[in-house]
Amino acid sequence: MWMYILVGILALLAGVALGFFIARKYMMSYLQKNPPINEQMLKMMMMQMGMKPSQKKINQMMAAMNKQQGK
Repeated sequence: MWMYILVGILALLAGVALGFFIARKYMMSYLQKNPPINEQMLKMMMMQMGMKPSQKKINQMMAAMNKQQGK
């Protein structure tokens, strides 16, 4: 009886671990294909805030975001 319980617990832990890694891989792939913020979105946000977006400033902000993400 206790062996069935042990096997059930091990199967549950293996399922949770496998599910975590599959979900993590899927999300990393999704975010790489669809980045949360791109240059066009950044330019629109700056215009909405009343700033005149220069390409130099956009490049600096994108570089800072990429550095923060670890790219």
